[in-house]
Amino acid sequence: MEDGLFADSASGETLDADGLYAIPGLTDIHFHGCVGYDFCDGTEEAIRAIASYELKNGITTIVPATMTFSEEILGGICSTAASYKASEGPENDAYALLEGINMEGPFISSAKKGAQNSKYIHKPDAAMFRRLQALSGGLIKLVDIAPEEEDAMEFIRDLKDEVAISIAHTTADYDCAKAAYDCGACHATHLYNAMPPFSHRAPGVIGAACDSDHVRVELICDGIHLHPATVRTTFKMFGDDRIVLISDSMMATGLTDGDYSLGGQPVKVTGNLATLADGTIAGSATNLMDCMRTAVKKMGIPLGSAVKCAAVNSAKAVGLYDRFGSITPGKVANLVLLDQDLNLKAVYLCGKKVSI
Repeated sequence: MEDGLFADSASGETLDADGLYAIPGLTDIHFHGCVGYDFCDGTEEAIRAIASYELKNGITTIVPATMTFSEEILGGICSTAASYKASEGPENDAYALLEGINMEGPFISSAKKGAQNSKYIHKPDAAMFRRLQALSGGLIKLVDIAPEEEDAMEFIRDLKDEVAISIAHTTADYDCAKAAYDCGACHATHLYNAMPPFSHRAPGVIGAACDSDHVRVELICDGIHLHPATVRTTFKMFGDDRIVLISDSMMATGLTDGDYSLGGQPVKVTGNLATLADGTIAGSATNLMDCMRTAVKKMGIPLGSAVKCAAVNSAKAVGLYDRFGSITPGKVANLVLLDQDLNLKAVYLCGKKVSI
């Protein structure tokens, strides 16, 4: 973060950011939708609506997540994303850049399915993943897996050099999770949620991730999923090099309270709380910029650390840091200006100011 003057070498324009924070555009690698649309709608209209909202909130790069569906449905979602990506160009400067897909289902545990649809849960299947990856045009950057499931370790060993693999929606104990990380898994999805708790005799996935230096972990700092003390403790455990802030937002984000859906299941939204009929938390109703603000203003996380976890680490986690995630010569010029109270003042995408 810096303040002062910034020069646009292409246009010769100088941006006066005196008194403001200049941060890289954020990258959300785990969210499902907003403004009434879900990535799993499987339409380019949905992606455009989502990408427009995200950009206007300072999230300049997006890696939206699928849910647990059949291969046929997932294939349609992947094909649509590939088609949309192929159409991105200068005329799309009103939309956040679609740079990947987070495949959250279906290789998960039914016992920890959370808001996922158990009807479509499937054992880990490398061939199925590769078919979907081909349909996506290589867009899948992250795939989730419950390592205790049949064929999971083989899946990890087979695909670890092709895609980032995250432990998620799992009943795995410490030994199982550590074995998965030793095999090549490198990520943990929405830490603490949809996994066994960390305890003094059973540290589980959380302990295994902490003991595996190459692993990054996701946190949802929406004020609902995690207590502020848990967030502060996690930063002490992992440090700000290994934490990725995500929103896990669903279609109600940016809208009013009411009835919505996630993964084909009805969701009730009240304030920031989104739940299924049985009370299970179903994603969040908060965008990543608001999550970052909450981490700083309500949870005591230093601003520099929060920005790092929402822009730098997220880009690194899905292999995008060569182009995104920092204000560095040679990278895509995605830039956000915030005032001292972290209110959004300006967004620049590929060096062009965005109307917000």
